[in-house]
Amino acid sequence: MPARIEEATGGGVEIAVETAGHQAVLAEAYAATARGGLTVTAGLPHPDGILEIQALSLVAEERTLKGSYLGSCIPSRDIPRFIEMYEAGVLPVDRLLSHRLTPDQINEGFDRLAAGEAVRQVVSFA
Repeated sequence: MPARIEEATGGGVEIAVETAGHQAVLAEAYAATARGGLTVTAGLPHPDGILEIQALSLVAEERTLKGSYLGSCIPSRDIPRFIEMYEAGVLPVDRLLSHRLTPDQINEGFDRLAAGEAVRQVVSFA
């Protein structure tokens, strides 16, 4: 485990989230978790990437390593829940939407994404 994280946390973090998509970073995140800790990877590594971790730590230290692809959504379960949360005012979807586009504005939308000027954009065909 990286010494600075171990020292700062008193033994490692409960949850580490890796989003870089590189197996070396995932190994560092895993190493930073404490006994019983959870490491979640949402990064998408190169198909040839191989993760090397101490296999014994999964059992002896009761750690968990979990992948999350696009939030691991199960539409039949999650979309009704998201709608309820939106209707209850606890899921501020409108605040996450930065732009509404028409089909002829799609290139502008891609330019905004490349420049880091957009969070989420919706293309409306109606």
